[in-house]
Amino acid sequence: MPYEPPTHTVERSIRATTGAKVIAGVDEVGRGAWAGPVTVCAAITGLRRPPAGLTDSKLLSPKRRNEIAAELESWVTAHALGHASPEEIDQLGMTAALRLAACRALEALPVRPDAVILDGKHDYLGPPWQVRTVIKGDRSCIAVAAASVIAKVRRDAMMAELPGDFADFAFAANAGYPSPVHKAALEELGPTPYHRLSWAYLDALPRWQHLKKVRVPVGTAEGESEGQLGFDF
Repeated sequence: MPYEPPTHTVERSIRATTGAKVIAGVDEVGRGAWAGPVTVCAAITGLRRPPAGLTDSKLLSPKRRNEIAAELESWVTAHALGHASPEEIDQLGMTAALRLAACRALEALPVRPDAVILDGKHDYLGPPWQVRTVIKGDRSCIAVAAASVIAKVRRDAMMAELPGDFADFAFAANAGYPSPVHKAALEELGPTPYHRLSWAYLDALPRWQHLKKVRVPVGTAEGESEGQLGFDF
């Protein structure tokens, strides 16, 4: 099914209405995974024509995604990645962990953006960042689409290269998401040091429930439980 290519429409609107000159697109990957970090990419693209075929990373085959990511890393004006570890996700909750990872990415850029385009409807960044949220921004905005592809490819590579003997979990194939192989390995072997131990999947694993971490939330933020799916054997 063909999709409309992303454009610079939002970037141009922000420039015209706010005077911002440096605008970063921000997108995350790993929110719904059971293992590994949540990863955020911030990408600055200017208003140049992007590599052909650029779109939301989820709409691309792994081969095409890798090809476009290789082009993007030299095409973007600047980009940076930020991560929040499984331990930080357990301690802070997903919304705060996303903000931590996004701030790390934005602060690692060589120039501070005047404005940020954030994929989705929820602004998990907040002040001091000047944020414009765009639903399906990874499909409609060039800078966000670029961030989407780079984040996905880089996190997948990280998961494939995790140290230790965890072949039974097939992290190279599932990137820490709950595939059947991943679920079976969890049931048999229990969580690895890379798993998020505050998540609901442990409720369905009687042998390993003693490992679950209970986080006492300061408050319930929008989207806090998103992705925390339980086991369904």
